[in-house]
Amino acid sequence: MASSVDPRFGAALREFRERHGLSLRSLGQLAHRSKSHLYELEAGLKAPTVDTARHLDQILDAGGVLARLVDAPIDHAAEAGELRARVAASDVSGEVLERIEQGIDDLAGSYPTMAPADLLPLVRRHLAYVVRLLDGRVTLAQQRRLFVAGGWLAVLRATVHIDLRQRGAATAHLRAARELAEHAEHAEIQAWCLETRAWDVLTQGDYRTALDLSHQAQRVAPNGSSARIQATAQEARAWARLGDVVATRRVLDRVERLTANLPVPERAEHHYRYDPAKAAAYLATTLAWAGDPGAEQVARAVLADLDPHGDGGARPRRSASARLDLGLALVAAGQPDEAVALGAQAVASGRVVPSNWWRAAELLAKVEQSGVPEAAMLRDLCVEYAPARRSTADSTPG
Repeated sequence: MASSVDPRFGAALREFRERHGLSLRSLGQLAHRSKSHLYELEAGLKAPTVDTARHLDQILDAGGVLARLVDAPIDHAAEAGELRARVAASDVSGEVLERIEQGIDDLAGSYPTMAPADLLPLVRRHLAYVVRLLDGRVTLAQQRRLFVAGGWLAVLRATVHIDLRQRGAATAHLRAARELAEHAEHAEIQAWCLETRAWDVLTQGDYRTALDLSHQAQRVAPNGSSARIQATAQEARAWARLGDVVATRRVLDRVERLTANLPVPERAEHHYRYDPAKAAAYLATTLAWAGDPGAEQVARAVLADLDPHGDGGARPRRSASARLDLGLALVAAGQPDEAVALGAQAVASGRVVPSNWWRAAELLAKVEQSGVPEAAMLRDLCVEYAPARRSTADSTPG
C-alpha cells in the first residue's frame, strides 16, 4: 500500500482554522509557516508533509484528523477491485440479450411479409425495452450489444416509417440509428442508414442525392457485407432512374460479381441479409426503370418464380412489385394491354406499400399515355386503393 494526501485535507484545515477564529496570517504566526504556504495547503495547490500536518493538528487541536488525512493509506487492490466490480455489475443476463437479438432477427425476417402498420408497434415495443435496459446497470460489453440492438431496431423502424410515408419519424429514427451505430463502432448499421436514406430519396425523385448516398454507403460498409451489396444495387437503381443505361449495366455487373459466390443466408427473408435469390428481382426492377429491352424476360422469370400459381405466393409484397416491374417493361415493349392487367392485379392485392405507390402511379401514367382503353379500369383501382385512403399520413406520431 502507498500513502497519499486525502483531497479533503485543504477543506479540513480551513474548517479547523475558522473554528478557532484564526486568519491565515494568525495561523502562520502560531505555526511558523508563511501565509502563502497555508493558503496553498488549503487550496490544494501544495501537498503537506506528515510533520506539517501533525504540527497543525496540535496547534488547532484537531485530534489527529489532519495527520490521518495526509498519512491515509491507499488500498490500490481494493480500488481496482471496486472498478472491476462496477464493470461486471449488471441487471441484464446473457439470456436476455440473446432473446433481444433473436427478436430483432424475427422482426427483420417478418418485414417482407408483414404489413408495415402491423410491424411498427412490434418494433417500437422491442426498441422501448432496449432503452429501458440501457437505463439500468449494464457492463461495457453489454452496453455495446444493446447499442447494436438499438441501432438495428432504429433503422428497421425508420424503414417501416418510410413505407408508411411518415418521413419525419423516419428521419428521426435514422439519426438515432446512426448515433447508436457510431457509439458501437458498427460500420454495417451506419451503411444501412445511408442505404435506407438513398432508397427514400430515390422514391421521392431525387436521383442524384440517391446516387451520392449509395456511394457513401458503399464506402462505409464492410467488405463482403450485405449493406455493401445492397448499396451497390441501389446505385444501379439510381442510374436507371437517371436514364443512363450504360452506367446501370456497369453497376449491375458489379452486383453480380459481389454476389457470385454468396451463400444463401440462414434466414433468406431477413431484410438485412442479402439473399442471392433476390438479385433477379432487383435486376428486373432496375432494367425496367432503365427502359432496357432485357427487362421483360427477366421480369417474367422473377414473377413466375415468386408467384407460380397466381395467388400472390409466399412473398405477396414482392410479387406485387414484380407485377409492376413487368408492367413497365411491357409498356416499353408495346404491350400495354397485359401491362394494365398486371398493374390491376398488383394494386388490387393491397400489397403495394405507401412508399412504393409511386411505381403503380408511374405504370398508370404510361398505360394512359399509350391510349389503351383498359387504362380507365386501372385508374379506378388506383383511386380505390390509394394509400391516402388506407394508410396513416405523415403527421401520425412515430
